[in-house]
Amino acid sequence: MLEREWQTQADEILREKQGDVGQKSDLQAKPSAQPKYNLVVPRSGCPSCGAMITAAQNIPVISYLLLKGKCASCGARISARYPIVELGTAILSALVAWKFGFVWYTAAALVLTWTLIALTGIDIDHQLLPDNMTLPLVWLGLLLSLAATIPEIGLPVDPRSSIIGAVAGYLSLWSVYHAFRLLTGKEGMGYGDFKLFAALGAWLGWQMLLPIILMAAFTGAVIGILMIVVRGRDRNVPIPFGPYLAAAGWIALLWGDELVSSYLHFAGVSSMR
Repeated sequence: MLEREWQTQADEILREKQGDVGQKSDLQAKPSAQPKYNLVVPRSGCPSCGAMITAAQNIPVISYLLLKGKCASCGARISARYPIVELGTAILSALVAWKFGFVWYTAAALVLTWTLIALTGIDIDHQLLPDNMTLPLVWLGLLLSLAATIPEIGLPVDPRSSIIGAVAGYLSLWSVYHAFRLLTGKEGMGYGDFKLFAALGAWLGWQMLLPIILMAAFTGAVIGILMIVVRGRDRNVPIPFGPYLAAAGWIALLWGDELVSSYLHFAGVSSMR
């Protein structure tokens, strides 16, 4: 959807520039008319043959099993990624509902969970965290902080923690990015990472920023090293950081307080020894 939107905007800019200098081109003669493409239309179709998928063939996980992982029209293999994402989303959603129970914040936590899953997939495929997903998360987290905290779950956080969390989340990674660029001349991460971290700060407060970034950085470093050692991946090839931030943020959403309390207790016991 974003790529089509960008293509349309690029065509419009080219036509305007060519019009300014008096040039004529195919772009001016034939304005691009992209068909509607959003979450509603067109209906889902097979990537191989383009055949429309019926409602019965589009039941999460079940349809994949009944179709034996193949398109009903052309027999092309259907990627296992579809049922994996569907099943994973169901499991994570069930965990959120089990953890928070029957309170209004459960609905908000589900929205955050689903958005983090989508951002993870997009970042893995395109190394992109779209503004039209990360920025609404920031604003939604700030707005939720205006509601009264639910004592049983300790969420949403208060406005002060949320605002500081959003600002500190963005500026911390922004600072790391520019420091790394000054030292190495390379870009270590994208601006989408700053915005996602800001969103997590808005939802969970500044107190959770350090646990989130430590979990994300540790996991990313371990997986990155394994990919270099085991799969021989070029160390200069960038690895998307968004999935690690999203996973760490989701864990902090459900068990952040418990993790921090356990660490402080362990650190206190260790220092006494």
